[in-house]
Amino acid sequence: MCKGKDVFILRIAILTTMTPLRPLLLCALSAFTTLAVQAQEPAKQPPPAEDKKEDKEKKEDDKADKADKKSSTEHSVTIGGQKIDYTATAGTLALKDATGKTTADIFYISYTKKGASDAAARPLTFSFNGGPGSSSVWMHMGLLGPKRVKLRDDGFALPPPYQLVENEFSLLDETDLVFIDPVGTGYSRAAKPEDAKNFYGLNEDAKSIGEFIRLYISKHSRWPSPKFLIGESYGTTRAAALSGELMRSHRLNLNGIMLVSTVLNFQTIWGGEGNDLPNLLYLPSFTAAAWYHKKLSPELLKKPLTEVLAESEAFASGDYNRALLMGAGLPAAERTKIVKRMAQLTGLSEAFVDGSNLRVPLHRFNAELLRDKRLVTGRFDSRYTNYVRDPLSESAESDPSADAVFSAYASTFYHYVRNELSFEDDRPYHILASVGKWNWDAENQFADVSEVLSESMTANPFLKVHVSNGYFDMATPYFASRYTFNHLRVHPDLLKNITHSDYTAGHMMYLNLPDLKKQKDDLSKFIRSASNR
Repeated sequence: MCKGKDVFILRIAILTTMTPLRPLLLCALSAFTTLAVQAQEPAKQPPPAEDKKEDKEKKEDDKADKADKKSSTEHSVTIGGQKIDYTATAGTLALKDATGKTTADIFYISYTKKGASDAAARPLTFSFNGGPGSSSVWMHMGLLGPKRVKLRDDGFALPPPYQLVENEFSLLDETDLVFIDPVGTGYSRAAKPEDAKNFYGLNEDAKSIGEFIRLYISKHSRWPSPKFLIGESYGTTRAAALSGELMRSHRLNLNGIMLVSTVLNFQTIWGGEGNDLPNLLYLPSFTAAAWYHKKLSPELLKKPLTEVLAESEAFASGDYNRALLMGAGLPAAERTKIVKRMAQLTGLSEAFVDGSNLRVPLHRFNAELLRDKRLVTGRFDSRYTNYVRDPLSESAESDPSADAVFSAYASTFYHYVRNELSFEDDRPYHILASVGKWNWDAENQFADVSEVLSESMTANPFLKVHVSNGYFDMATPYFASRYTFNHLRVHPDLLKNITHSDYTAGHMMYLNLPDLKKQKDDLSKFIRSASNR
């Protein structure tokens, strides 16, 4: 093959040759030179498959470990006649594993009062809702935050488009607030979608939220602050589990826990063969719904709700309890009396009660109570009703109390977070997410975190608990909550640390304006007391 020197001499010869073929000879020489050079260069080998994999993983890690995203804006709100200036921050906080790689980004919205004389010592409350699979939007924009969704004063829906109004009953005058969306809800996501399942479980969820709380407190220098949790529905389960997780993993003792529409022991609300407890504990809630919709006798309708409920509680704890305990051994004459009394207290017909074998599931009660009007009653709040398409349906076709407010909360949040909090994210905000199979850590038994709460109260005897119950709540009935706390395994001296407040609405009692005012007062007093102020 020609070397570099030979090519040079050949090129000179062609240039000095007077021939019409000179241009063609030069082109041929150029092409030949290129091929010769390429032939002398070592061949480039494709990178090994392992290198490609490492490059891909590095890019994914770099992307996952990006800086936390957040936006802070300044606002003011008037609460109790006092103007409160505050900073609102909407953002994400990364959870990381032992190697420093991001496992999930948790979305949150915080509100901190400006001008506090000792900001580090100001109470700090972490809020979340339930599900599992619910974002934090409900208590955020219904009870605690500086803005709330505008509804009728009784909590019933208004037609769209929906509005936000200033929440003059916000708790921001008493405590700074942090609203947390667990992984899979809101804008919170696992770093890798296939790893989201690692956060979907009672203990897994508590661990991730506990780590978020630790990080938030550390990053914002809030360890000196009195610390509170407030959860609603499954959020009460989460709060009880968190009390143990924070104490064990981070040596963090709470000042107080606020439980809104409580379920700690799922045996109290999940019925089925072999578990009659929910039948007893739901009965007073059936009575409340029947009283509200005027399906009880004139004699009972003349009485205040609390008196009627007292009668229902006594029957549930006494004769009805004994009847279910005896089962098929219940004498016929006694069964007839139970059927009649149960019909009187539920607004259902004696034939329906008898045909249900004294056990009326919630979905059938909601479908049956107002069947003559072709209406179904609500699960979250039995005061709500809606039309049914199938007048013979054995189950409630929908939950009118959910249908009434879900869109209002979703629509107003989307506008609020982008236009007032300046946080932009084009992904869907999962108001309610399907989180798939949830690990209850309860094989052959019902999930029960009441034991965790009792351990936390025993280890930290300064821990106080406030319980909010709605009479018309069919999701977590108030009598089931009473049962749970009446069976809490704590020293009698610690029972004084538990306070209960009852409200005349349902699961989200704060949608009802009179209840919102009362709950504001109840929770304010609780926070002051538990903060030793």
